Amino acid sequence: MRRIALSSMVFLGLSALPAAAQFAAGPPSVGTIVVTRRAITESSQFVGRVQATDKVDLIARVTAFVSERLFAEGAEVEKGQLLYRLERAPFEADVLSKQAAVQQNVALLRNANLSLARAQSLLDTPAGQRSTVDDREAAQQSQAAQLMAAQAQLRQSQINLDYTEIRAPVSGKIGRSAFAVGNVVTPNSGPLTSVVSQDPMYVLFPISVRAALDLRNRYANQGGFTAVQVKVNLPDGTLYNQIGHLDYVDPSVAANTDTVNLRAVFPNPLRSGSKANEPGNRDLIDGAFVTVSVEGVQPVLALAVPRAAVLSDQQGSFVYVVDAEGKAQIHRVELGQSTADTAVIASGLAEGETVITEGIQRVRPNAPVKATPAAPPVKG
Repeated sequence: MRRIALSSMVFLGLSALPAAAQFAAGPPSVGTIVVTRRAITESSQFVGRVQATDKVDLIARVTAFVSERLFAEGAEVEKGQLLYRLERAPFEADVLSKQAAVQQNVALLRNANLSLARAQSLLDTPAGQRSTVDDREAAQQSQAAQLMAAQAQLRQSQINLDYTEIRAPVSGKIGRSAFAVGNVVTPNSGPLTSVVSQDPMYVLFPISVRAALDLRNRYANQGGFTAVQVKVNLPDGTLYNQIGHLDYVDPSVAANTDTVNLRAVFPNPLRSGSKANEPGNRDLIDGAFVTVSVEGVQPVLALAVPRAAVLSDQQGSFVYVVDAEGKAQIHRVELGQSTADTAVIASGLAEGETVITEGIQRVRPNAPVKATPAAPPVKG
């Protein structure tokens, strides 16, 4: 019995230790901040795609052999630069033939003019006849028309000759050549290659109609589109170092997605230390997906807390607020336009309230906490 009693006492003593330890530890320590209004740059994020301002397919306008290719595939070319030269000899011969036809018709017209002049000079003499004058006038007008036709054919031949030199219609990066030297190309052969402009670049991104109206209303009194700047994160997640500006909004809404397309224009200069003909020498590439952030040019004053202070459940977002008795209370909040590190509070909090930002995992509703100011964030 004595052993049983001793064992019971030891067991009771051990089982009481956790409760005693918890009692001695007291309320959990938490870090807090006082809710204040701060300058916040409002931001909305969307998925966008890079698009070249100009993208041109080069197509042969005449049927001929490719005699020269005068560019390096993937290089950057300037507007007007000669890219292909097609076989010229047949077209040069055709031009000479049409020039001869023009000269022949010029001589015939000169003779018709002289005949008309002689007939008119004899009209008031016994040898003159009105019918002769009329015939000479008709012949002269007919010959003038034939000369115009010959000149038009010469012009067409000259145009065809010019088509044997294919030049860059815009400045940009040129693609692969679909035809090697020696191949016959025709207007139906398809694109020989394409030229894609490089600087500037467009970024197109769809947003919901509701988000578009929100952007419009939010910046209506600040200049509309001029009050908005656009940033992008590249496919590898890095922030692009150039700022874009909205320049176009689609005039209609996509019926199947209820979205409207916005377009921003970005500078796309050569990367530092790179050359014009190097691969990957610019950050924005036609067709690439990017993350688009639309931000206000001027920050706004708003109630804000660190993102880490905002929790979520099935009822929505909430924060823990330390009340006057030192207890943690749940406050339901609605979030406004926020950033990655800061949550803007649209409603649910008042300026001057104390919000828990550190040690939240140890907090229980209506339980006392030991609140101390949270450590300021470390700036990299």
